[in-house]
Amino acid sequence: MKERRLRIAVDMDEVLADSLGKQLRLYNERYDAKVSPEQLRGLELVDIVPQEQQEWVLGTLHEPGFFADLAWIPGAREAMEMLCAEHRVYIASAATEFPGSLVDKLDWVERYLPQIPRQHVIFCGDKSVLDVDYLIDDTPGHFEGLRGVGLLFDAPHNHGDERHYRVNGWGAVPEAIALHEARRKARS
Repeated sequence: MKERRLRIAVDMDEVLADSLGKQLRLYNERYDAKVSPEQLRGLELVDIVPQEQQEWVLGTLHEPGFFADLAWIPGAREAMEMLCAEHRVYIASAATEFPGSLVDKLDWVERYLPQIPRQHVIFCGDKSVLDVDYLIDDTPGHFEGLRGVGLLFDAPHNHGDERHYRVNGWGAVPEAIALHEARRKARS
């Protein structure tokens, strides 16, 4: 009997695309600073900068083109090729928080993930509406009300969150899915 194809939704920022890396680079260049991801443990960049710089930090995410040229998170490209070959994969981004990012994000997916049909790209603020087996996301709040399993993709801002199953990089994703699938089969 053939295994059923899992439905897996994958977030974009800090899971597939390195938006934090770009934001840090722009901030450090503008303010002649040396902020590193390690300094953000459990925090966002806006939480650690001086108050007079917070507006600029928040504004970068609303700049046209900010999301257009993001680099891949290490291991993401190869992992997505594997996942797409074996499962039904969707991109699920909370891009509605940054309406100006919608076109950039769709273009990014079409450029770098042509195997994902446009109909499998979902922009939503509330990810609990997704009917998927797994959601791979870096924001713990996106798992609230989710019917499937949330896999918390490790990122500086989510350190300290112990409520969800954490995956430390793309190398840990297949093992996490296999573990949860074995548990599901044992229960049925």
